[in-house]
Amino acid sequence: RIGPVVGLPASTVHRILARHGLNRLAFLDRPTGRVIRRYERARPGELVHVDIKKLGNIPDGGGHRVMDRRQAMDNKIATTGRRKNCKPVIGYSYVHSAVDDHSRLAYSEVLADERRHTAIGFWQRANAFFAAHGITVERVLTDNGACYKSKLFTQTLTTAGISHKRTRPYRPQTNGKVERFNRTLLDEWAYLQPYTTNQERTDALADFLHTYNHHRCHTALGGHPPISRVNNAPGQYT
Repeated sequence: RIGPVVGLPASTVHRILARHGLNRLAFLDRPTGRVIRRYERARPGELVHVDIKKLGNIPDGGGHRVMDRRQAMDNKIATTGRRKNCKPVIGYSYVHSAVDDHSRLAYSEVLADERRHTAIGFWQRANAFFAAHGITVERVLTDNGACYKSKLFTQTLTTAGISHKRTRPYRPQTNGKVERFNRTLLDEWAYLQPYTTNQERTDALADFLHTYNHHRCHTALGGHPPISRVNNAPGQYT
């Protein structure tokens, strides 16, 4: 596409782009055209990425992914108790996740909202999860969501000796490891199969996390699962 615009053969354009490390779109942030700077912390706990993924709730009996939209609407009405002449609002679930930058070890919970007290409670449980795996968290990186901008959230981290870092506005790439984990979460858990209830989907999260942490090969880790990079993984005394 560039060759005809600048009047050069495609091979010449490729050679010039390769010389500057710009020959693959995967190397670039497409909206800005800037080269993506990939980084990885040297040890577990040095940086943990935290984020929230919003998912629509599933009505009892299943939503439109399981059956036709008319039956799905009837399921929504039955679940919410709304009259047929009122638009049923099934609501949302909020998947809070924490991913260690070095090991990619992940912890997630499905919670009812994304308020500051909910985010704080989640982080305290996530921190206990990492501590149980021998990981001492030093820094936490979040976006600029309201719950993370709360002084109480930052104070909770500071009290535990953890630094709170936030991404620049409109730069989700900085928190890329948890953003990539969210994509995997959707593909391999939330949309993996047609669930008939919201609780059924929530119950399946634990199995997904175990597979992700202990068995799923990770290309950035040389084909090994995240648990392989944990210093004191259960059953490993090195």
